[in-house]
Amino acid sequence: MNYRKLGKYGVRLSEVGLGSWITYGGTTDEATSFACVRKAWDLGVNFFDTADVYQRGTAETILGRVLKDIRRSNCVLATKCYCPMSEMPNDRGLSRKHIFESIHSSLRRLGTDYVDLYQCHRYDEETPLEETVRAMDDLVQQGKILYWGVSMWSARQMARACRLAARMNLYPPASDQPCYNMICRDVETENVLAVCAREGMGVLVFSPLAQGVLTGKYKAGTPPPSGSRATTPEGSRLMRRTVEDQALLARVERLRPIADDLGCTMAQLALAWVLRQPEVATVIIGATHPGQVEENVKAGEIRLSGDVLARIDAALGVTRVKQVGQALRYRAAALLGRRG
Repeated sequence: MNYRKLGKYGVRLSEVGLGSWITYGGTTDEATSFACVRKAWDLGVNFFDTADVYQRGTAETILGRVLKDIRRSNCVLATKCYCPMSEMPNDRGLSRKHIFESIHSSLRRLGTDYVDLYQCHRYDEETPLEETVRAMDDLVQQGKILYWGVSMWSARQMARACRLAARMNLYPPASDQPCYNMICRDVETENVLAVCAREGMGVLVFSPLAQGVLTGKYKAGTPPPSGSRATTPEGSRLMRRTVEDQALLARVERLRPIADDLGCTMAQLALAWVLRQPEVATVIIGATHPGQVEENVKAGEIRLSGDVLARIDAALGVTRVKQVGQALRYRAAALLGRRG
């Protein structure tokens, strides 16, 4: 396993991390969840990502249980807040009240007295940014979090948060967690990677496999395979239009010869494609069985030449990639309760 710095900061993350969106406490039973986390740890993964809203806290609880047997200082543990956790009006957003109450609930579920990285799951249009930045700084000062970051914020929103933090002498965001993969490249065209590079923010990529589409398991003219994410209630809601896009699935299939020539799987090719970016600190996988973890961690060994990158673009048809990527991104945001 290789390790990368979180942007300009000193902490080092395994370049493949393990997430828990939809899976742990959801589509994956507890015993399998435990096996996936343990396999990841045994293979050198030290970054584990979750969120309070994932299965309404169950993902945090499961992760806390399995990590209790691992020395806390050896893990880089990340969680998030923002999404509605109940019908109560203050149980959502990035107000000081919700941030403080959310971190205490997450710490209890995770069974720890601090998290390494606390992330604003979405941007809150209804709360002054100054309030959010100062609340995060207070949590750092109190030792409840070591770093704070954002997820799915625009380049402009991240830049403004960094400027505010500098002006008020507060801790700035250390990371961004965007959706980024071969068919969802908005972070390139919308200056997200550029702002992260300028501000020294590490990029933690979620959905690097486009919810499994880039593994090649979904084929044009064929129903989704039994047991795949697209056959689950939440997964099908997010992925229905994607797996029904026969043209997209056909283009993805053109990646198979490229992977074969490199002696790797399509999943490893997709992860290596994301890891080629110097701003990326880790790619977050969502494994549903230990074998997927073992396969995916090998992606760090793969190096892609300029010729291979050109073949990938030609196979996917880069002129249509942006439109497909935007649709995937917006459906992901809707599933997590994005407002505004």
